[in-house]
Amino acid sequence: MKKTVLFLSAVLLCASAMAQHSDQEVKEDIQRHRGMAAAHEGAAKCLEAGKGEKVCMAELQAACKGLALGKYCGMRHAH
Repeated sequence: MKKTVLFLSAVLLCASAMAQHSDQEVKEDIQRHRGMAAAHEGAAKCLEAGKGEKVCMAELQAACKGLALGKYCGMRHAH
């Protein structure tokens, strides 16, 4: 349920932001979001492989360099 609400909120925010951006900016945002999604998918697979949180976070940070703000690649959650 939390993920659904978070996803819908993100979609609404993106839609609002896209209405104010040029076509080129929208295309860049799309690529950035796809890059972040791929980085997070990689982090999930890393954790599934049992590599450990420190290793997987380091890989996530490397994959997200230049894509998102902060060490969590645009996402933060509780552990």
